[in-house]
Amino acid sequence: MTISTNELQLIKKSVEKHNRDNISRTKAYERFYERNPEIRWAMLAGIVSRNAGWNMTDLSSKWFQGILDKNSRATIFAMYERANWIIFQDAYPQLLLYEWAKKKQLPVFEQLKTFHVSEFMRQEWEIFWEARDEVRLCTSLIINEQQLLELEVMSSGLFQKNVFHTLRYQLEEHAHFSYVLLPTMNGSIYGQYVRNFTHVNQRIELGKRLAMILFHPVVHKDILQFTRKVEHTGSRRDYEQICDITSPNTSPMLRVLHPVYHHKPPKGLDWFSSRKPLSPLFKRVKETRPEEIREWVHTKRVELYWIYKWGQLTMHK
Repeated sequence: MTISTNELQLIKKSVEKHNRDNISRTKAYERFYERNPEIRWAMLAGIVSRNAGWNMTDLSSKWFQGILDKNSRATIFAMYERANWIIFQDAYPQLLLYEWAKKKQLPVFEQLKTFHVSEFMRQEWEIFWEARDEVRLCTSLIINEQQLLELEVMSSGLFQKNVFHTLRYQLEEHAHFSYVLLPTMNGSIYGQYVRNFTHVNQRIELGKRLAMILFHPVVHKDILQFTRKVEHTGSRRDYEQICDITSPNTSPMLRVLHPVYHHKPPKGLDWFSSRKPLSPLFKRVKETRPEEIREWVHTKRVELYWIYKWGQLTMHK
């Protein structure tokens, strides 16, 4: 017995259905994790997807409209959308194929080639099937998706010129305005700021640190409760109202602002080479007690406000 052509087509249709926008992707990741909590990466992907939505709607907020011109905001939005679409297009069929295999107790990971998934992940799913090492699989998925992002998005001439090589981007990264937040229902916020985002190994380390925080026994249940109870709209009000954060900035809902974004097919190339030394990337990050960062987030909001005000003053001179 093996998976049928019709069942593979159903997986493809499910990927297309849920890869509609940031909201549908986030919900798909989170619902999958509820059904399969052993796949830690799905919860990590869900919370990172929430952050992507918040960053995307930030671009239409009052402050960012005063800091970035319309073309810059459109390009950055396109980058966020493309990156998250590419990752979902690659990862969600893996998750659904695993779910089928789990239900039937029949590993069919050779079928990953049907979805143009890397040889690296075929090997890693087979290792997981035998060893059930949840942390290793989570790390494998982090490595795979960041390598894919490097191939499909980060190397884009458009994004290199209009995003990563701009003075505004360099200033934002230096000031740590880019961060991934892990809110809780008790009002606390955990997370990490994004450092050296253009370096693939740094993005992998960031993913591993976020996973360490997310599954730390001190905070895991509180963050999970947030994802279960708070509907994702793309607005920062999703967590600000719970974490008692007030801001004069606007934070619209994503589907109010943006129609469905249509994408070109990915390159379909396999980033993996057996000659690539990947074992150092599996090194586990040191487990530390997560630090609450709500005050730090508030400080960054204040700094962003003053950048906005400075921009308003210079525009009117």
